Amino acid sequence: MDSFEVIAEPRESVGKGASRRLRRTGKVPGIVYGTGKDAEMITIDQNAIGHQLDNEAFYSSILNLNIGKDSQKVVLKDLQRHPYKRLILHIDFQRIDAKEKLNMRVPLHFINEESCVGVKTGGGVISHIMTDLEISCLPKDLPEFIEVDLAELELNESVHLADLKLPEGVEIYALAHGGDDSQPVASVHTPRVEAEIEETEETEEAAGDEAAAPDDAKDD
Repeated sequence: MDSFEVIAEPRESVGKGASRRLRRTGKVPGIVYGTGKDAEMITIDQNAIGHQLDNEAFYSSILNLNIGKDSQKVVLKDLQRHPYKRLILHIDFQRIDAKEKLNMRVPLHFINEESCVGVKTGGGVISHIMTDLEISCLPKDLPEFIEVDLAELELNESVHLADLKLPEGVEIYALAHGGDDSQPVASVHTPRVEAEIEETEETEEAAGDEAAAPDDAKDD
């Protein structure tokens, strides 16, 4: 996806003091690096980048970074936010090479939750164990998100990494490096309150059986 354009300006002053002064003028200090070229210090308008960051797709898309008359293909690699204000403190972009694979985190989109078998017929609830996934692919194959279909998931079952249907050219980074494909991504389980009630009833029933047992049976 090439739908986002980021407008930046070169930055000469560096250091904490210079960065604070930039932020007071509504600018975000940043850096762009990669593909064997020198790193470039940049600034970006705080309001403009803030609006773009509200779009989930921005985080997993190929971006057009315009620095003056120069345009570069990049991806967002790091972001530092203020702990409680709606402010971006620093932003990092990585240049991409069309022939080199990227390692990126992309969001998981869970579909068919309402029609999930374990929810509709089993009365279960869905837990999202993972919300995003690190993948590896060429820039042209970078997906905006990965779908996880929960339609056939039954009560007390899970979807695992091995079950995911990935777009062509995309692989899960961890699995490409010897990771465990049995890691759960989402599960359907009995609601907690209901499970606690069942456990209490089983405990009380066991205690009742023990109390009703003959004395000689207890001695055994």
